[in-house]
Amino acid sequence: MKKISGRDRLLLLIMGLLAAYQIVEGISDTGTFALAAFTVAFGVLLVAGLLLIILGFDILNSPLVVIISTIVPLSLSLGLVSEHLPDWQPIYLTFAILGFLLIVITRFKLTGAFAIIPVATVHGIAGMLIFLLPIIFSIQGKTPAGFAWVGFGGALIGVGGLLLTFLKSGKPILSKDTILRVFPGLLLLMTATFVIGFAAR
Repeated sequence: MKKISGRDRLLLLIMGLLAAYQIVEGISDTGTFALAAFTVAFGVLLVAGLLLIILGFDILNSPLVVIISTIVPLSLSLGLVSEHLPDWQPIYLTFAILGFLLIVITRFKLTGAFAIIPVATVHGIAGMLIFLLPIIFSIQGKTPAGFAWVGFGGALIGVGGLLLTFLKSGKPILSKDTILRVFPGLLLLMTATFVIGFAAR
């Protein structure tokens, strides 16, 4: 496993500070449920960044990593659905709960492709919602144009989730060192786009 460098720790520290800022600042004119979902997502990002800084990349060997990392896209997408598509909130909340439980079960019971499929499916759906909803609403004029940055963050979270999933499966699409080299920067860029997008909202 690649050792975490000073550069990696610096990038993760900045990411953690951005996540903490978003938690403290909150998101204006947001419903209670959506705000709670967004806060959970940024809280997980903050804790994940701190754990990586302290424990290094070795923590990625834990099977809990994939489970915990699923909370971020599910919480963000749930917040977006609750805020902008409230009629769909009960249905998507059910999907989020069932999807999360399925990932928890398969992570410990299955291996190989059977363990990857649930994670890829849940990450894919959540990531597409985070990517598409802000961009579509920005184009339609329902939200400020800058809110589209959240969509760009959704694309990055999808990439990060899939890289992490394939890394944990033992069949990475890139080498392990390459994934770990870009991972801190990807997390920082993803968090920054979310913060910029929500600030524009």
